[in-house]
Amino acid sequence: MENKIKVANAPCSWGALEFELEGKALGYEQVLNELVETGYAGTELGDWGFMPTEPKALHDEIAKRNISLLGAFVPIALSNESAHEAGVEKAVKVAGLMYEAGYKDAFIVLADENGTVEFRTKNAGRTNGKGSLSDSQMKIFGAGAEKVAKAVKDTYGMRTVFHHHCAGYVETPEEINAFLQITDPALVGLCFDTGHYMFGGGKNPLDVLEKYWDRIWHVHFKDFSSEVAAASAKNNWDYFQSVQHGVFCELGKGDVDFEAVISFLKNKNYDGWIVVEQDVLPGMGNPKQCAENNRKYLLNKDL
Repeated sequence: MENKIKVANAPCSWGALEFELEGKALGYEQVLNELVETGYAGTELGDWGFMPTEPKALHDEIAKRNISLLGAFVPIALSNESAHEAGVEKAVKVAGLMYEAGYKDAFIVLADENGTVEFRTKNAGRTNGKGSLSDSQMKIFGAGAEKVAKAVKDTYGMRTVFHHHCAGYVETPEEINAFLQITDPALVGLCFDTGHYMFGGGKNPLDVLEKYWDRIWHVHFKDFSSEVAAASAKNNWDYFQSVQHGVFCELGKGDVDFEAVISFLKNKNYDGWIVVEQDVLPGMGNPKQCAENNRKYLLNKDL
């Protein structure tokens, strides 16, 4: 059976994260060059301004490397109704850049404004049901996601996926369920992230893949170290400290059963993208070597 799954990486694997953090991230030229050199066929956009914000310039940088641009991470404080309007404008602006650059099938990868709510950030991976949104608050959150997705679809015909994420309000399996149950399946898909799912308390990624397959339009491959998570709980590390200590480790070195996930995707004839992400803080580690190791791991799994 021919493998139709395409494998990408993302700027966050090189320390270009969506948070305001100290330390210098690498320039986009180096990130894209190393991404290509380590065998990936596509990338996500990264923060606004990380790559060129003029459509032709962006297209030229992507096209000359013979890769694809498949999405852009857009964080919005969806629990705050007063932030929705500005969030819609932000998402439409990002969608417009990708559309005008020629990447009309790219996703808006919508997320909460992770890392901004103190309790959720301090207790990422161990909220234990505390600090969750109430039903009425989740309705506001979901309505914001739908507004973004509808505006992006109406303006450019592009799709929006929501990325569940630790240090945000949709982290645990229960919160993922609550979000998906109140949002329109025709409007809002799910970007399923293996590592965030397990750090957020999930046990088996197949639980979500099987239950919500029709909603999963985009997939992030991230591994998760239960050893680092246990140390995080013991030492009361916040989300960023957990990342710094390697809670998201190289593929194959953590607890995610990628063989089962890959088998599931192939059996479903998934023909979309897998985006490898190994979040690091700016200046941390050896991103190119990790990217190469992660690509070799997937090649050994026939991806």
